[in-house]
Order: sequence, then structure tokens, then C-alpha cells
Amino acid sequence: MKDGSLIFFASILSGKFSNKEQSQESPKDFAHINIYFRPLPWSLLKMPAFYSEQSYDYSPWTPYRQGVHILSKKKEIFIVENFSILDADRFAGGGFNSEILKPLNKGLLTKRAGCSMHFTEIKPGSFQGKVEPGNKCLIERDGRITYLASNVELGKGTWISLDQGFDRSTHQHAWGSNNGPLRFKRVSDLSNEIKKSWIKRKPNML
Repeated sequence: MKDGSLIFFASILSGKFSNKEQSQESPKDFAHINIYFRPLPWSLLKMPAFYSEQSYDYSPWTPYRQGVHILSKKKEIFIVENFSILDADRFAGGGFNSEILKPLNKGLLTKRAGCSMHFTEIKPGSFQGKVEPGNKCLIERDGRITYLASNVELGKGTWISLDQGFDRSTHQHAWGSNNGPLRFKRVSDLSNEIKKSWIKRKPNML
């Protein structure tokens, strides 16, 4: 593991991202969304971890997606594991208020099997991410089981993402944007917790 490269990737991942410009240009096609990726203090989970939440700008206290993510690196792949949170509502707002996250602990987390994101550096400072191979990140929509295909382009100031669901049996498109990817820009930096000690300590894996 190259600590420097992992720290760099973690710093790129940290922040508040907003698609305000996109939503203003095409309000009928894109809502104004904010994404938070906040590094968690080592003391909470004893491993390199993030808390994330996504919310509509008009409703910051009621995020529609929350999670915890464990960061590691295997060869040239940066792995972001995804965990759901028990009683996640109690941590709503933790993206912009870190005090809310203090009760977070391992006992509240459940791994989302098959849903890790794998990132590779495609050029200096730019990363491409996809759901781990196998089509095993399963999501139930409208009474049928679908699998998630997520594509992310991550740079020093940008986050471009496209999430789509496909029928598990037919592989036909079942849900997700028909208007192209969401295009976010970093509007604040949350990487103040990213230090060498945050990476170097041996993690106690979940």
C-alpha cells in the first residue's frame, strides 16, 4: 500500500459537492442535489472511513441516501466499501455538522454486499469508479430485483456520476437517469482529517 497515493485519493474524495449549475441550466431535468463525503475521525471506527449523505438542496435535514464507506487499496485499485446505517435518520445532517456523527459505531453498520466501488487513476488527479464486478449490488424497485450499475468520474474539483438499475434476468434498463449523468462541483473541502496517521494505523476490519 502506498500511503501517499491513498491519502491523495482520500483527499480528492472528501468534500461537499453540488450540481447547482447543472440544475439551474436544466431545471426540468435535474434537481439541485448536494453530496457530502466527510472523513470520520479514527476514534469512531478505527479504520479509514467516510460518512456520506445526499440530499436535495431544499431539504438538507432529510437526505435520501446515507452511508459509511471504508477505504482501502489493492494493487492499483482504490476500494470504497459501502455500509448501510441502522437508524440512519438520527445521523441526518452529519455531512455538514460532524457533531451529529459522534454516536456512530461499528454495531450500527451492515455491509452492502456486492456494492463496493472500485476506482482507478486514469490520469494524474482523475479517477474513474465503477461498482465491483459481478452485478451483485441488488436493489428492489417496483417489485422486481435490479442490479446497480454506477459510474463515477472524480477529479480535484468535480464529481460526475450516473446510477442506473438493470433487470437481473433480462439486463434491460429498469430505472435511472435518461438525461445523462449528474455533474457536481466541489464547493467546500472536508479533508482536514486526512493525515498519515489516518491511513497508517492497522485497521480493525468490520
